[in-house]
This record gives sequence, structure tokens and C-alpha cells, in this order.
Amino acid sequence: MRYEEEVRFHQHEDGVYYISVAARMLNTHPQTLRMYERLGLIHPKRTGDSEHSPRLYSQKDIERIRRIQHLTQDLGVNLAGVEVIFKLLNEMEQMRREMEEEIQRIKQLYLEAQRQWQQQGSGKGNSTGVPPTHEVVRRVPIVESNDEKTI
Repeated sequence: MRYEEEVRFHQHEDGVYYISVAARMLNTHPQTLRMYERLGLIHPKRTGDSEHSPRLYSQKDIERIRRIQHLTQDLGVNLAGVEVIFKLLNEMEQMRREMEEEIQRIKQLYLEAQRQWQQQGSGKGNSTGVPPTHEVVRRVPIVESNDEKTI
């Protein structure tokens, strides 16, 4: 198998490993994987619509189970703690995505404001094309030294 094909295979998110193969890969018992599924910690795909259809584990599932094993076996976290950790990680990831979207929205607003400012002319001696708010420098007294510092 060529390297590119191997990378694509390992990044594949569809289920590719039956429970017995996944358990062997993870050096654990298939019942452990079933318990993780019952607790909602993993969600392997099924080959059919029935709950009795064979489970298929993706590389992403395998990585998640390795994380569970690390937390429980190496760090001593119980499964309820693992659930809380995963929930918090998901919330943090959601907040990160929302923050990135907001940053992009603000960048677009800034660029639009800059374009409008340039279209209106430089005005008030500003030849940079940047809105005047970027030219304002305030002097704020620093209490500890009684000096004034430029911000």
C-alpha cells in the first residue's frame, strides 16, 4: 500500500473494523467496547438498521477509545469523569469555532469600514486611508509610578 493510500485509509471516518478487530487493536475485551457504547462514550456505525447489526469502528473511534484508555488507565479517571471531560472538550471546541466565526465576521466588518473610509476620502488630514480611531493615542496615568504612559 502506498503512503498516500495508507494515510487516506487511516483517516477514513466510515466504520472499517469489526468489534473483534478493534478490541484486538486496543488490547481490550469486546465487552469493554460494548460498555463504552452503552455509556454513550463511543458511537460505532452499524452495518444495518438493527441494534443487533455488527458494529464497525472507524479510525476516529479507535483514537477516541485510546483517549478513554489513557484517561482511565494512566490518569485514574473513572468513566463518569471521562464523560464530563469529553463533554467539556466538545463545548470548548464549539466555543472555539464560534469565536473563529466571530473573528472572521469582525475582520469583514473592519475591511468594509476601511473600504468605506477610503471611498469617502481621507478627510481631516488623514492620508493613510485608515479610520481615525486607529490614530488616537490616549495618555493614562499609572498610579504606581505617577508617570504617564502612552497606550
